[in-house]
Amino acid sequence: MPYNILVNLKEGRNGEIRAMHRLTELIREDMKPALGVTEPGAIAYAAAEARSRIAGEIKDIKKVRVALNSGMYKNAFTCGIPNSAHYGNLYAAALGVVAAKPELGLMSLRDITPEDDRCAARLVESGRVEVCLDHIGSDIMIDAAVGTDEESCVVHIRGSHTHITAIEKNGECIYREESAGGEAESFPESPGTEEQDGGQESAVIHQYSLHDIFEYVSSVEYDELGFIREAFSVNMGLFKEGMASERAVILKQLLKDNGGEIISGDARKTAQLVCNGAIEARVLGLNSPAMSITGSGAHGIIAVMPLYAYCKAGEQAGKEADGRELDEDTLLRAAALSYLITMYIKEYSGKLSAFCGCGIAAGTGMACGLGYLKGAGEKELAMIIRNMASGLTGMICDGGNHGCAMKGIVAVDAAFRAAELSMAHVCIDGIHGINGRTPEETMRYMGRIASPGMEETERTIVEIMEQKVRRNV
Repeated sequence: MPYNILVNLKEGRNGEIRAMHRLTELIREDMKPALGVTEPGAIAYAAAEARSRIAGEIKDIKKVRVALNSGMYKNAFTCGIPNSAHYGNLYAAALGVVAAKPELGLMSLRDITPEDDRCAARLVESGRVEVCLDHIGSDIMIDAAVGTDEESCVVHIRGSHTHITAIEKNGECIYREESAGGEAESFPESPGTEEQDGGQESAVIHQYSLHDIFEYVSSVEYDELGFIREAFSVNMGLFKEGMASERAVILKQLLKDNGGEIISGDARKTAQLVCNGAIEARVLGLNSPAMSITGSGAHGIIAVMPLYAYCKAGEQAGKEADGRELDEDTLLRAAALSYLITMYIKEYSGKLSAFCGCGIAAGTGMACGLGYLKGAGEKELAMIIRNMASGLTGMICDGGNHGCAMKGIVAVDAAFRAAELSMAHVCIDGIHGINGRTPEETMRYMGRIASPGMEETERTIVEIMEQKVRRNV
């Protein structure tokens, strides 16, 4: 559909009314700062929302019970928690009850103190916190219940990490999402879906083709993309947090590989460093946010930081990259393209599944962004998507953990290679493997590998994790 269709009117800073493309809105709605891995933050947020609705002190809490779908359960299983010496589901829930601030959303653990951490540990050690696997599935589900002898509250989250659909207090429903016939409250909406005829929801991004997306990023007003700059600054802030931490061992090795420089003239090594150094800092639970996309900080980092690094490395080398001038305008357009391709694949795969969306979805988006920086047109972008689908699809997600940085390293290498091959018009033809006749079909097939394709893989991953706990590994 043409660029001048599907625009919404927005009030600007000075009160003027201006048109904003729907794709710009999708990115703006989806980009959010998130502290630590998103799943522990979401668990803490849900528990904090339930706790905020009942009276009494922490000593009065008799039971905290959180039920999760397998993606949530797995992703937070061994994940570092910001401001905490602990990790995992139980401590995320306990910290949510003890001291998280629900009004901060995915930043709810921002102000946790050492005493809060000790208090949460006592709550866990007393056996009052339970986190259980509800079912195998990629759609986000959190049911967080907090109870005392006098009161109880259950918060239900569905679809996205902070999207509350219902709240029950003392057995009575006090809030139900407006679409379900209840009264509306100011809870976050799940972005990126529109209701079709018959009440069925369809991802807005899937109403567009690669042609539409390419036309949009090539013609959208530069000022309309200015908000994306914040992603670079937020993620670099997280990277610098990793630089200051002795725990960030992968970052230190990548720094050594890059000649001890954060930005060198080597675009690939610089990209590996700033991207995966930031991912390592995030999964370790260091106290600085990432700019997330599709509900994931790692997706947000992979989608844009190698693009930032590619441009900065060109500046450092004192030359134009690949013979092209790479100014901020080009970088913002490449980042927008990367975000939209990431979102396109993720809406098929589900928010949380057994496939590594960070590497596959965000990696493919980032590869397209690299292609755009190299001067790729629609034909080359379609080739990049096929190359990534043929090479990286199938990488598993075994939760948010230190291994995410290794997966990021693989994704960056694959993206650089896919873009380079495609610019030479070398790619895997659509007849092969899971590639489709069109780029849209290929991305749909990539998503289907995750959901429903890898549901049994998800079950096996969770079984391995629980087996390790029973064996005290």
